[in-house]
Amino acid sequence: MHARADATDTAPNWPDDIFATLQRFDVRQVPYVPDAGHSKLIERVLGSSTMRGIPLTTEEEGVALLAGAWAGGQRGVLLMQSSGVGNCINMLSLIPILRFPFLTLVTMRGEWGEFNPWQVPMGSTTQGVFELSGVQVLRASSAAEVPAVLEAAASQAYNALTPTAVLLSQRLIGAKVFTK
Repeated sequence: MHARADATDTAPNWPDDIFATLQRFDVRQVPYVPDAGHSKLIERVLGSSTMRGIPLTTEEEGVALLAGAWAGGQRGVLLMQSSGVGNCINMLSLIPILRFPFLTLVTMRGEWGEFNPWQVPMGSTTQGVFELSGVQVLRASSAAEVPAVLEAAASQAYNALTPTAVLLSQRLIGAKVFTK
C-alpha cells in the first residue's frame, strides 16, 4: 500500500517538523500502531537516542502507556490512524480522572480520495469522538500548517494539561492505493 502521488501537499519535511517539536517538548515515549502515514516519523523516533518508540498491539494500550509515562516523570505522544480512535473510547476516560498530559497525532483515513469504504465511518466521526471524550482537536491539512499546529497542540497538552488530538489530514499524507 502506498500514498498516492497526487496529494496536493506532499512536502516530505512535515514529519521532521513534528519530530523537532516533540524533541523541544522533551517527549520521551512514543507508542504507535504501525502506519504508513506515520512511517517517516516512526523511523526518526526509532533512530533517536532520546525517544523510545513502543509498538502497540492496539491503540488503547497507548492511552494507558501515556498515563504510566507521566506517572514515571516522562512525556509521551500516541501515534495512530483514525480507524484506531474507536478502539480508545473507554481508555480516554482515564485522562480526566488521572489528569495527565495527553497528546495524540492521528493520520486520517476515510476522507480525501479514500478508496476503502470501511475507512469512511470512523474517519468521518474521529473529531466528534474525541470532542465527546473531552479531547480538543486541531487539524493540519497542509505541510505548512504542521509546525504551528503541533506547537500549539503540544503546548496545550503538556503545559495546560488540555487533552489534545492533532488530525493529520488525508490530503496531507496522500490517499492510499493498493499496488502490486
